[in-house]
Amino acid sequence: MSKTILTVDDSASMRMLLKASLTAQGFTIEAANDGRHGLERMHEVKPDLLITDINMPEMDGFELIEAVRAVPEFRGLPILVLSTEFSDEKKARARGAGATGWITKPFDAAKLGTAIRRVCP
Repeated sequence: MSKTILTVDDSASMRMLLKASLTAQGFTIEAANDGRHGLERMHEVKPDLLITDINMPEMDGFELIEAVRAVPEFRGLPILVLSTEFSDEKKARARGAGATGWITKPFDAAKLGTAIRRVCP
């Protein structure tokens, strides 16, 4: 059965790139354009995995991760951060909020697929 992934990024081109590369690997992709929209979509889609950017308007990735982790239904959901940021401080903050892993943009589609299969078997 195909895994459903919710991607949250304020860049339309990044959402399209993720959808194209991950659909080609057999995943079902749903998208949201910022953290607040992502949180709403979580309840509609009930994904197997969340991939989120960090720097977004309305609600950033850190706030989204914390909000998702506050929902009992989503406590064990794998969350990958996909961001241009790569400082140890930001990675530690994301882990502290509940992120499962971190991937730096620009991403390699094959490596992203491998990471997804590792956290969401």
